[in-house]
Amino acid sequence: QEQLVESGGGLVQAGGSLRLSCVASGLIFRIYVMRWYRQAPGNQRELVATITSSGLTNYADSVKGRFTISRENAKNTAYLQMNSLKPEDTAVYYCTTLLGGVNLWGQGTQVTVSS
Repeated sequence: QEQLVESGGGLVQAGGSLRLSCVASGLIFRIYVMRWYRQAPGNQRELVATITSSGLTNYADSVKGRFTISRENAKNTAYLQMNSLKPEDTAVYYCTTLLGGVNLWGQGTQVTVSS
């Protein structure tokens, strides 16, 4: 069964860094576009970063220059390196991929940035 599992969230002070991981199972990871979304309380889920199967990346304007998305196909894992974190980055972060026309989501990992 296809599954995505995120980890790496936590509590960090403003200016700090975290690296999120998303481990995929049950799918041929290397062929899929992977995305990271986030959702803060009371807000809609927003797209943060995308990486294609060939490694092309794209970022939301709010995180450009601070976040880096990457993938390690041999480990079926996508990463989100987050630097210079701000309190407004506080959210639950989810990884996702489109599988047969349906979005497959992980359970999410909480990131909290204190000021």
